[in-house]
Amino acid sequence: MLSKNQIKLIKSLGQKKNRQQLGLFTVEGIKGINEFLDSDFELESLFTTELIFDTSANKTNEISEIELKKVSSLKNPNTALAIFKIPKPVQPSNDGLIVVLDDVRDPGNLGTIIRLCDWYGVEDLVCSKATVDCYNSKVVQATMGSLTRVNVVYLDLEDYLKSQKNSFGTFMSGENIYTTNLPETGVVILGNEANGISENIKSMVERKITIPQFGKNQTTESLNVANATAIILSEFKRRTIEK
Repeated sequence: MLSKNQIKLIKSLGQKKNRQQLGLFTVEGIKGINEFLDSDFELESLFTTELIFDTSANKTNEISEIELKKVSSLKNPNTALAIFKIPKPVQPSNDGLIVVLDDVRDPGNLGTIIRLCDWYGVEDLVCSKATVDCYNSKVVQATMGSLTRVNVVYLDLEDYLKSQKNSFGTFMSGENIYTTNLPETGVVILGNEANGISENIKSMVERKITIPQFGKNQTTESLNVANATAIILSEFKRRTIEK
């Protein structure tokens, strides 16, 4: 059974300031929770309508479907909700290919980009401090567990990029990504959904790259940032296979 304090805590974690203050975030659904249980993330408590998880009894609370609906952020809650501790930030390794996000605001976009990093073996994702919180429940849901395998860190991008070499920025005009010589290591910067890469970061980009349009009319304004990430990572990784 859920207590009033537990309900209050779970609902409070819907806000970034409370997640940061308490160092906690929520994960929903059987698959997502199992991904986090099998990782280095530390479980705080688990609320479930079915006792099917391999967790210590003192952290597991059996609840009803009605109670789960009261605290779930989903329209159709899936069996369980867990609270995990937010780990301490780990600085990026500066090895291999690193993705940098400059003020990406949409939770679905960030969640998809985290999944793409996981798929293409990108271990570090560096985000500007204005980028949406990776522990936002919508982001966590969209990652489908990939958040457990990608190191997401929030930094001052100007300070970070000062020490980086081989930086590529994505723009509407630049070198054609399909014909450009791409290295195995470097930094790929993607910008805000509406405004692209900010002016202060533009000046720090060594090479501008673009995904060319092939449509006859070429009236499409731009690609979704997550779609662009998929194409760009695919091209970078394809070159490593061809070498």
